[in-house]
Amino acid sequence: MSSSEQLLNQQDGNGMSGTGIRKQATLWFMVIGIIFIAANLRAPLTSVGPLVSLIRDNVHISNTLAGLITTVPLIAFALLSPFVPKLGHKYGVERMILVSLIFLVTGIAIRSLSGAVTLYVGTAILGFAITICNVLLPSLIKREFPQQLGTMTGVYSVSMNLCGAIASGISVPLAVGAGLSWQGALGIWGILSVISILFWIPQLKTPVKPAAAAGSAANNRQVNIWRSPLAWQVTLFMGIQSAIFYVLVAWLPEILKDQGISSSQSGWFLSVLIMASLPFAFIVPVMAGRMSNQRLLVGITTILLLIGTLGLLYSSIHLLLLWVIILGIGSGFAFGLSMMFFGLRTQSAHQAADLSGMAQSIGYLLAATGPALIGYLHDASHSWGAPLLILVGASALLGIVGLGAARNQFVGSSNDRRAKN
Repeated sequence: MSSSEQLLNQQDGNGMSGTGIRKQATLWFMVIGIIFIAANLRAPLTSVGPLVSLIRDNVHISNTLAGLITTVPLIAFALLSPFVPKLGHKYGVERMILVSLIFLVTGIAIRSLSGAVTLYVGTAILGFAITICNVLLPSLIKREFPQQLGTMTGVYSVSMNLCGAIASGISVPLAVGAGLSWQGALGIWGILSVISILFWIPQLKTPVKPAAAAGSAANNRQVNIWRSPLAWQVTLFMGIQSAIFYVLVAWLPEILKDQGISSSQSGWFLSVLIMASLPFAFIVPVMAGRMSNQRLLVGITTILLLIGTLGLLYSSIHLLLLWVIILGIGSGFAFGLSMMFFGLRTQSAHQAADLSGMAQSIGYLLAATGPALIGYLHDASHSWGAPLLILVGASALLGIVGLGAARNQFVGSSNDRRAKN
């Protein structure tokens, strides 16, 4: 029984005792804290894209350096993710999340100062801070909500993606319309981080006993995640879906403009793609948690991404919105499944943290290189045909590795080890 389930059962004969009420309140603070923390994981990043031209002109940097503003956090994710599980094991998940939130506020503040140096230093700091939460939150959810894994993963996913979409949409109005400048439009997200800290502080007052945190010894036996075929399938699924998503975020407006959509409309199409993914980022984890395996969901994901990408490649301008919506739904399926695999394919919170660290390290490395590769192919071919065909191939490959990741097995199990031989 998880510590959260124990809290829910702390009742006496006349109803819940004072201690039980306090523990219930702490549990709800955790749920709200998870929602607010998840909201911090994309907003500080997606708020940058619409402001790149303002930042570039104000700080006097080249387009190449301006592009690094969004690439630096992805590199931070790739470099730090493998080490985060050890930090969580040593110092405690709750404590590490709190420390990361403090660094997140610091990074946002430094990034919002005028100057190229502070821009990149702050971006690197907030990138490392987000990495810690990226890796440890799935582990925390598995530990505290094992019976509600799908629901809590869905809540976490929707909060992250919804706030990311909102941040992308309001950055320019805040900077230009409200007169906050790009510094204020980026710095305002520090308020969200401070609120997250306030909701998370109560978690440090109720330390989890080692037994509750660690689970059974059998479930926590040493498993070399990096030598597990199943772990690699989960990792590749995470990486390919991340690369597809960030390629779409980076280049969809340009692809649409090349097909006759205006600059203002192409930005709205990107918002539609993100918004279309939100319901399914919640629904898919809930469905996945109720299935013995998730191969049906992987198949649907692959079909949606293939149809949407082929639609962009061969369809007329009149149906582009339909293909963007289908791509958005497919992205929601893919992201929800990738988050769920961390919990579904492991037997303990520690293993979930290890798998999350491995998958997000490789995943965000692919995400960081994907947009650059697609941009290079476009420059070389002077067309979006070859880049879109690469996305078709990536979608098919996602389906292949996803069928393996969707098996009803655990990393380190006997079947997993046999698959290696």
